[in-house]
Amino acid sequence: MEIPILVVNIILTAIMFAIFGVWIYLLTYLIKSYERSPRLKCFDKPLISKFPKVSVILPARNEEIYITRCLDSLLNQDYPNFEIIAINDSSSDETGDIILRYSKKYNKLVVAVDPGPKPDGWVGKSWACYQGYRKATGDLFLFTDADTQHSPSLMSLGVGHLLQQNLDAITAIPKLHCIETWTKITLPMLSTFLHTRFSALRVNDPRTKIGYFFGSFFIISRTAYEQVGTHEGVKQELVEDGALGGKVKDAKFRLKMVRGEENITAIWARDLNSLWHGLRRLMIPLYSQHKT
Repeated sequence: MEIPILVVNIILTAIMFAIFGVWIYLLTYLIKSYERSPRLKCFDKPLISKFPKVSVILPARNEEIYITRCLDSLLNQDYPNFEIIAINDSSSDETGDIILRYSKKYNKLVVAVDPGPKPDGWVGKSWACYQGYRKATGDLFLFTDADTQHSPSLMSLGVGHLLQQNLDAITAIPKLHCIETWTKITLPMLSTFLHTRFSALRVNDPRTKIGYFFGSFFIISRTAYEQVGTHEGVKQELVEDGALGGKVKDAKFRLKMVRGEENITAIWARDLNSLWHGLRRLMIPLYSQHKT
């Protein structure tokens, strides 16, 4: 009996050391990624003579608590040439009414869109984003979520850096706020996996196939967006933003990921139901992407 117990102990010890080693590697890479990733707030506002029109595409489903704050922060941008396309994605709360009020009050800036029923074969927010694109008149598209809050200089910094660096797309890592205890517990683990697999170091390296967009903020040129198939091309993806970023990288467009915690905040999972939904969307396909 002594030998089997000894063998079991050795196996369990080896497993524990392996798990410990994996976490050490992930945490080390995470720290390196954060230290070396470019930060949006450190960019100087480039002196540009032309300001291409930006269409902010804002899908919203049952966001009555947060959408007012989001819209106010977008309307307060110091960028001089933009419109906001706000899409009510089949909300059952006051989200649609809030959007309509803003479109009436700021009728030259805010366009309200009702996308209608989601067709078969479309999942997530891709249908709402696609309908927003169809109404957009800008040369650049800024996709964001309704639970975000933007600093006044965010759009100027993002567009300016995109133009200065001759990029086709730019995405920013937001600062995530947690409300419930369970979300606070899961966030560190999720962030570790997400920011190692899809770190800015990998996304910004042209030698890798890793591409990723954070749905809370990414800017993409109309040309690049249309050439990769718009959101119609990712309509069946659970993580449509990440999949779209992958298609942009695969198509050899120039994509850059930056840290934007000082400029944009987002809510991570409001309750257990949204926590499970978020984990299901992110963790299941996380390592099914292209490996390099």
